[in-house]
Amino acid sequence: MNGRLASGLVAISHDPADLSDGGFWAVSTTFDGGFTAARFATLVDADFPAYEWKRLEGAWSSSKSNVQYKEYVESIRRSIAQGWVYQVNACRELSISCAENENLRGLFCEILRNNPAPWASYLEIPNLNIASASPELFLKRCGKRVRTSPIKGTQLPGRSDFGEKDIAENVMIVDLMRNDLGAICKSGSITVPRLLNSEPHPGLVHLVSDVEGELHDDITWSQILRALQPPGSISGAPKSSAISVINQNEGARGPYCGALGWVQGDQCELSVAIRIFFKDDLLRFGTGAGITWGSDAASEWEETQLKARRLISIAGGSLT
Repeated sequence: MNGRLASGLVAISHDPADLSDGGFWAVSTTFDGGFTAARFATLVDADFPAYEWKRLEGAWSSSKSNVQYKEYVESIRRSIAQGWVYQVNACRELSISCAENENLRGLFCEILRNNPAPWASYLEIPNLNIASASPELFLKRCGKRVRTSPIKGTQLPGRSDFGEKDIAENVMIVDLMRNDLGAICKSGSITVPRLLNSEPHPGLVHLVSDVEGELHDDITWSQILRALQPPGSISGAPKSSAISVINQNEGARGPYCGALGWVQGDQCELSVAIRIFFKDDLLRFGTGAGITWGSDAASEWEETQLKARRLISIAGGSLT
């Protein structure tokens, strides 16, 4: 995780209160409220070791077809028209068969080589294996100072002509994150030092903003995570209504769209767990798009394809 290599698994916890012991914890949360943290004995600054990856063969399956996803987009637009919600991040899951005893170390090496994302992370503990190429910061903490950097808006490389829909969506999520930070930060401390910045990423250009604040005294990790989870950029606004729409249409997302990173004392770097591969009985990869009243269903489907295409090409297998 950003040049930090942890080994020697000491403990696994499902209670955020355990993060207060000051040790180094790798953290993975699920969109649906799950929490897993792994404490390690050894932490060094080092490059990730080299491993080989056997490219996958066959076709990736999608939890929603082209037609089904576009119907999902239109149902969200109807909910927006009724005043129930303003924006929803609509996702679908791609999956493919993968050898049961195959870990994702080699795939992560390919990600680092061919898709060097700013928050790339690898986690392998019992019953959880994630290789992430996340471009998005969920939470960076240094003492009492915190920052989140929501992404809303996607373009092809070389372009920065974001339209009204992308701009409105980004500003909407910035307001949501200001509200979320307001529950854990001192009054008057929340600022937006960077708004609507065009930022290049591997194969894409994103619209990124920063929201910062100063934490209340004696705040706990449990309070922080409870206030901020799930990340606003991959849920929607209002968050409670958006989550309701997502639950009705998608089911459990698992680690996808949760948080992934590390916590140590009063420091942390947690990414939004997007552009991740994770493994159980299948290898899974989620992809989505933010839906507003101005969304075009066919364009939103193509955005989910665009976000998946580069990383699927790295893993192998065909994207239909």
